[in-house]
Amino acid sequence: MDPNPLTVPRPVDKRLASRCHQFTLMMVAMLREQGIPARARCGFAAYFNPPRFEDHWACEYWRADERRWILADAQLDEVWRTKLGIGFDNFDVPRGQFLTAPQAWDQCRRGAADPALFGISFAQLYGLWFIAGNLLRDLAALNAVEMLRWDVWGAQPQPDQHLDAEQVAFFDSIAAMTRYPGAAFEKIRSRYQSDERVRVPATVFNALRNRSEQLAR
Repeated sequence: MDPNPLTVPRPVDKRLASRCHQFTLMMVAMLREQGIPARARCGFAAYFNPPRFEDHWACEYWRADERRWILADAQLDEVWRTKLGIGFDNFDVPRGQFLTAPQAWDQCRRGAADPALFGISFAQLYGLWFIAGNLLRDLAALNAVEMLRWDVWGAQPQPDQHLDAEQVAFFDSIAAMTRYPGAAFEKIRSRYQSDERVRVPATVFNALRNRSEQLAR
């Protein structure tokens, strides 16, 4: 739409409408191109509609001089920051402002957070089942398979589905692995490759279009 470099601001009529997923993947790709370790994380943001935690994606990148992984929300321009009253640096998002899916799951399982506050407000979709779905999206992303919000596969629960004890134990195991990915990297890769309940298949269900779709490989 515009041949100028990405550093040049576009007028409104030259901009492409995008969502958090696209902003995140763009930032991840740009950082990796510069040799900076980066990964997409699926989770929930606290700053869009407090006290709710809205479904969201963020970039997590490695700051070598500080020896830590940092969260960045590339979607937040000055318009967003002003509208939401954001005072923190969105390229160093405080951990309490964005919870990865395993962090959200852990807090809800410990009773430190209410699962009814986690989901998508405009669609009125909330609950532990929603967090469970994001656990699988986050696991896939940690294996460099970044799926869309409405892609459904494997062990992802149905909307408003009550999770039985076996399902809860299954998602407990996923959350335990992915909360600190660096400490369980080989386990994360092995689980994704060997378990068809979490591995993204050739065909997924697109909940937005209400149909099965084959993925481009």
